[in-house]
Formats: sequence, C-alpha cells, structure tokens
Amino acid sequence: MTTCHARSLRWFMVLMPFLLVGAAGAQSCATASDMEDATRVGLLTTAQRYFDMAARGDSGALKQNAIASVAADFSGIETAVKDHQAILAGAQAAPRPPFLLKQDSTEPLERAEFLCGVFGKSGQTANSAVFVIPNLPPGNYAVDTLDVGGAKGTYTVSFVLQQQGTDWKLGGLYVKETQAGGHDGNWYADRAGQFKAKGQLHNAWLYNLEARDLLAPVPFMSTLATDKLYDEMQSLNLTDLPTKSSPVDLVAGGKSYKLTDIFLQAVEHDLDLVVKYQTSSVADTKQTFQDNMAVIKGVVARYPEYRDGFDGVVARAVEPSGNDYGSLLPMKEIK
Repeated sequence: MTTCHARSLRWFMVLMPFLLVGAAGAQSCATASDMEDATRVGLLTTAQRYFDMAARGDSGALKQNAIASVAADFSGIETAVKDHQAILAGAQAAPRPPFLLKQDSTEPLERAEFLCGVFGKSGQTANSAVFVIPNLPPGNYAVDTLDVGGAKGTYTVSFVLQQQGTDWKLGGLYVKETQAGGHDGNWYADRAGQFKAKGQLHNAWLYNLEARDLLAPVPFMSTLATDKLYDEMQSLNLTDLPTKSSPVDLVAGGKSYKLTDIFLQAVEHDLDLVVKYQTSSVADTKQTFQDNMAVIKGVVARYPEYRDGFDGVVARAVEPSGNDYGSLLPMKEIK
C-alpha cells in the first residue's frame, strides 16, 4: 500500500473519470452498518490506537505495527508523524464510520475499485463512497478516518489498514488539512458557483478543484460531493488548461513560454494562483526572475478574471530535472 501524507490533486484527477465503472466480482466493500459489531469496533479501536501513537510522535510503535512492505520504507509515514506531531498532540479526534474493502482475486489488481454503500439511479448517495486503488494485492483492507480539531486547525487523519491474522496492520497514513486559507471545501464550492454565474469559468474551475481536494480525506476516494464537483468541472468545458503532457503556449514580454500546470495555493489567508512553465535552466536567477514576471503579467492579461479570484500570482520556472525557481507578485502590483 502506498504511503503518503500530502495532498495529491493530480492523482485524484486521474482517477475521477473512471469512478462510475462497474466493479469486478473480486472486489467488495462493507460500510460500517454492514459490518459485524466486533469488526466495526475492532477497526475503530485500531484507528484510535494508531492515532494516539502518531499524536505522541511514536513512529517506532507505528512501524512495529505496519505491514512488511511499509515498514521496509517507513520514511514517508515517519515524516508525516514528525511534521504533524505538534498539531495532533492534545487534539480531539472523532472517528468517521470505517469502510472494509475485500480484494478476493488470486493476484494484485492493476486497478481495484470498491463501490461502498447504496447507489441510486444517478450514482452515489449521501452515505456512499468509491475507492480506486492501483496495484492492490489480494487481502482484506480498511479505511479509517478521524476528524481532528484543535488550536492549530482542523484535519483529517486517515489510516489504511490490512488484516493479517486477527490483527489490523498499518498500510498507509494520510494527514490532511480540511481548510485552506481559513475556508473549507464547501466555501470553495460556493465561490466557484458565484464565479460561474459571472462567466469567470477559469476561476470556477480552480475553486472547484480546491473544494474537491479539501473534501476528500484520501486521494483515492470519491463521494457524492466530490462527484458533483467533478461533473461541475466537466461542464465548464475548458480546453486551455495546461498540463505536463499538453502544455499551453503563452506569449509574453516578446518570448514564448509553455505553461504546464496551474492551481490555487493558500498561504495563511491569501489565495494565490500558481503557474508552472518549462525552462531549460534556472541557473541564471536574474533572467529567470524576469521570465517569471513576464509570465505572471501575461497570464493575468490573457485571463483578467484572475484579478477577482486571487491575491497574487506565483510563477515557477521548472527545469527538466524538476528544479524550479519561483517568484510572487501581488495582484495589486500587476499592471
């Protein structure tokens, strides 16, 4: 099981178009109401025990309770625990109903899909969920999420568990903020609707993207709310959104740039637009800074609506190696 502690927008987007495809017989899911009492209580107790370990910063105990493949490469979980220990320590944790996932085939599935709960004519309902997990070996798994609140904000802490004998071992840990810039996913969804009503479709798309990420505790899960947001994004029918595989050309300052990504980023209470573009090298930081300024101004000139949606724009020049150099320009200084 893959371990991760950071939000992964792009992975979630890749999975979304396939979520309504029917599941194969080798995959089944039980919601909390479908489980035997002993199973449900055991999962909730295990999640609370592992949460207490994380809150104490006890990575050693978590590693001892992890499946072999995770224990062999524990750095991701160890980093997550270390980075969030001050947040989790002393915080109150309230469990959500767990999900039990069974993969009954004789070999790993390239794409295991689990449809959980009751589905209606239009797909998901208020209490349903879909999980899509790549390269999943046979076995019994569970997804346990706790809502965590304290002085340092609100988070979800999710554990992916795998059954080994009578024990539930740790297979993954995800710690996510449920707010960005002081706002939750529903706020971003509402703002997206307001932007759409004004014809600001790019702002609407970016705010819907942020809403969908905030509302999913793990990147391989979808719900009725996230499915609605995905459908809303599809309805915007935008064809000029940059990706690594399909860069968008931008002419600015007498030069041509290839944009590869664009997304919203919250820094404290400011909401910034981040734009990434290709460059051969960032070694000459003076020239790269000038290019960044040109890209920022060019993007806002092409899409003036961004002035209403963001407090600033960050341009990040990215080398083929992945090294990058970023610059921020407050929106009020973009002429």
